[in-house]
Order: sequence, then C-alpha cells, then structure tokens
Amino acid sequence: MSDAIIGMHEWFETPPGRHVLAWERAEFDRAVSDIFGYHALQLGLPELDALAANRMPHRWLGLRHLRPLDDGTRRPSLLTDYAALPFEANSLDLVVLPHSLELNLDPHATLREVERVLVPEGKVVISCLNPASLWGLRQRRAHLYRRLGFGQLYLPDAGEFIGYRRLRDWLRLLNFEVETGSFGCYRPALSTERWLERFEWMDPVGERWWPIFGAVYFVVATKRVRGMKLVGRLWKPAKSIATAPVPLANRRPQPEMQQEIS
Repeated sequence: MSDAIIGMHEWFETPPGRHVLAWERAEFDRAVSDIFGYHALQLGLPELDALAANRMPHRWLGLRHLRPLDDGTRRPSLLTDYAALPFEANSLDLVVLPHSLELNLDPHATLREVERVLVPEGKVVISCLNPASLWGLRQRRAHLYRRLGFGQLYLPDAGEFIGYRRLRDWLRLLNFEVETGSFGCYRPALSTERWLERFEWMDPVGERWWPIFGAVYFVVATKRVRGMKLVGRLWKPAKSIATAPVPLANRRPQPEMQQEIS
C-alpha cells in the first residue's frame, strides 16, 4: 500500500477530516437517493458509505488494496484497478468517486473507465478537496516550508488535488454533462475540534459570499451519448383502408346497356 493512501485515510480520522466526512455524507445521501437503476458502484474511501441512501438492488464497494478489517471500515466487494473495472461496457447506472481521483496516479484513465461502464444517461458523483480554498492555501504554504526543512502538511499528501473547473473540463471532454456542483466547509484551516466549532458561523457566510472557495466540492454529472434517440410509440394512427364501395361519376354506359335502354 502506498504512503499516499495511508496518509489520506489517517487524515480522515483527524478533526478536519471528520468535518469533511460529515458534510460529504449529507451531500452523497441527498444526491444518490433519487438516482434509480439496478447497479451502483463506489470506488474508494470505505469510511464513507456513499451509497447508503441509494435504493438500487446491486451495490458494490471497490478498493485497490485490501485493508485491515478490524478498524471499523466496511469489507470491499471487489479489489480492482480503477482504470480496468471488471464490468461490461454500458452496465452500471451509478458510480460514486469519494476522493478517488486524488488518490490516483492517472485520474484521466479512471474517468475514461467510468464513462465506459456507465449506461447512457448514467450518473457519476464525485467529491474532491478544493485547492482554491483556505485549506488549499495552507497546504501550499506547508509544501514551501517543507522545502526549507520545517513545517507540517495540513491536508494529506495524496496525489494531486484537482481544481473544480479543471474537473469540469475533463468531464466535458468525456461527454459528461455536469448537472450540479456545490462547495462546503468554509471554516479556517484549523486542527482542533474546539476551534473548528468556534468558526461554525463561517459555513453559511461562505456559502453565500464566496461559494467557490469551500475546502471540498461535490459534482454530479450525467453521461450523454451523441446521436442517441429515444424511440417510443407512434402517436399518429395509421390510415385505415376504405372498404365501402365508392361510386364512379361520369361513367359512360357499355354498348349492351345502350341497346337495352333503346
């Protein structure tokens, strides 16, 4: 298991990590509760049951590595490479990616694979840490201090954080249409539960006055297929064939009929 993955899971046990998980749990429950179908897949982050509010009959949790099962996390349904999922094309109705792209060396490949396995009009739900936030600024400053030989990172050192607009561009190139995007967790980059609670008032203020600078963002997108048309019943009824006799006007009588008349 890589150090990046260990760092990410350990960070979610800290006060800021628990704060993010609480916000994301509410967002995932709200987003997936009204998505219908038969097959749903969550990739990564077993600490968060992102499909808890979904009612599809078949739901799986996919991980890249097997983790110890005595830490309270859920048992995965499958171990898989996110860029090579063991599903047929156009077979899943919903895929959720809670911080799965940040832990991936090739997030493009993961998104391409998600696009492959989703049915047309299928949904993908993604959550990521926002580099354009107070938390992201503290992380960049910590990286600078570490080059000078001191300082400690605030966020997990796990891959590359992806900006909101950058992710939207990637989704658009893969024929996804972003339906909703939201941000959350506007409190300062503090490390203790006590100080995070003191700045709880900043969440509603930040959502109103600087909405794109939340510490985490959330995206729901739909897979679109170009040229696809929905075929339904033909509402215009077919014309019926007339069976009643039709009189012929100005018909000239035959010679035999002329002799009888005369």
